Amino acid sequence: MKEPVTAMYSCPYCGREFEVETYQSINAEEEDLRDRCVSGDLFRVSCPHCKKEYMIQYPFVYLDRKHKFVLWISDREVPASVRSISDPLHLQGYRFRRVPALKELPEKIQIFEDELDDRLVELAKYDCFIEFVDNKKGNPEDITSIEYQRTENQVMKINVRTGDRGMAFLIPVNMVEEEMMQDIERYEVDNRSFPVVNTEWIIDLFRESSGQA
Repeated sequence: MKEPVTAMYSCPYCGREFEVETYQSINAEEEDLRDRCVSGDLFRVSCPHCKKEYMIQYPFVYLDRKHKFVLWISDREVPASVRSISDPLHLQGYRFRRVPALKELPEKIQIFEDELDDRLVELAKYDCFIEFVDNKKGNPEDITSIEYQRTENQVMKINVRTGDRGMAFLIPVNMVEEEMMQDIERYEVDNRSFPVVNTEWIIDLFRESSGQA
């Protein structure tokens, strides 16, 4: 594990600068860092001037050797220095993804630790959205989030949340696999290019197929 780097950060509330610790890379074998990534504590800061608390996002690499995946956490494209690690690890079966927002990080980690294909999860979440709306459980604008929870006995649990309420869906993995295989080319991604696979990705796929793009 690389030691944290101290950097100067400007508070978005008061505009004054203060020092924060950031990481260039995080190894999942360091359980404390892994847990702080999932909880968000690693990115939570408090301005010493105005006392505001919030989360900051900075680019870093998240490496999990046990489950064989690498994440680039940034809203910017992957730099050449990070891309260079994909070729040797790709041959070992690693998966590579860019995670553009911190809020997506805990779910992405959970999906890959559960040994799932994140494309399947996004498709299952999309199916839950359609079922929620079609069955008159609520309006699309009422939905605040659709979250993957876990997989047990090859059944995914996904929660559709509307404000402070939620509805759980249990989705068999093999059912979503069959759906994907019916049009597998639509869901293909270039693993070594650190593709973004998230809610926006799956929505864009269906928009393109319906001619709305």
